[in-house]
Amino acid sequence: MTEKIRILMIDDHPMIIEGYQNTLLFTKKEHQELLINIANNCDEAVKFMEKSINEERPYDMLFVDISLPPSKDGRMNSGEDLAEYARKILPNSKIVVLTMFNEPFRIHNIIKSINPEGFLIKSDLTSSELASAFQAVLNNPPFYSGTVNSFIRKTITSDIVIDEKNRKILHLLSQGVKTKNLATHLGISLSAVEKRKKQLKEIFSVEDGQDETLLSEARKRGFV
Repeated sequence: MTEKIRILMIDDHPMIIEGYQNTLLFTKKEHQELLINIANNCDEAVKFMEKSINEERPYDMLFVDISLPPSKDGRMNSGEDLAEYARKILPNSKIVVLTMFNEPFRIHNIIKSINPEGFLIKSDLTSSELASAFQAVLNNPPFYSGTVNSFIRKTITSDIVIDEKNRKILHLLSQGVKTKNLATHLGISLSAVEKRKKQLKEIFSVEDGQDETLLSEARKRGFV
């Protein structure tokens, strides 16, 4: 019996999408029929999603690139926002996130906010990995690529628990943001930032009080 699988692929690079599409069509199982729609930005993707709901033919799987330009109304700034929206309106669709970002902070954020059934780092991606990911997500999710898995392992084996704001402080410091500007980025007072930095330096046993030493320790344990 034929299994119809409805797929929406969202990426703003037509060549990349063509590659994904050809790989899936070439490696699908004999009993699978793939019905693929393609969107190049957030607005097109939302139209396709809403249409699939109105026609009562919701997508089985969405491939979402994180680096998408913002939607015209400014409500969505990236593929991350789009995937969160998809989670709300298509609760039974499986989401596969594709991204060039491989910083631990971004990986952690995406897992926390979207919890995707598939998570692929583009630099890890081969056509055979995409084919495996597709079948695994359909039948036995989740499927995470190597970089994502090693980040998760590092974070799990580390007994340090760091909340979202502290992760953000580490991330911003690693981007070269000065302490005095952290407060605006985080929406907290400068003294609260100082307090958190002191706490981080204690957690990572930083004795010389230097931000560089803090970052180097955080990197070793997969937090940056």
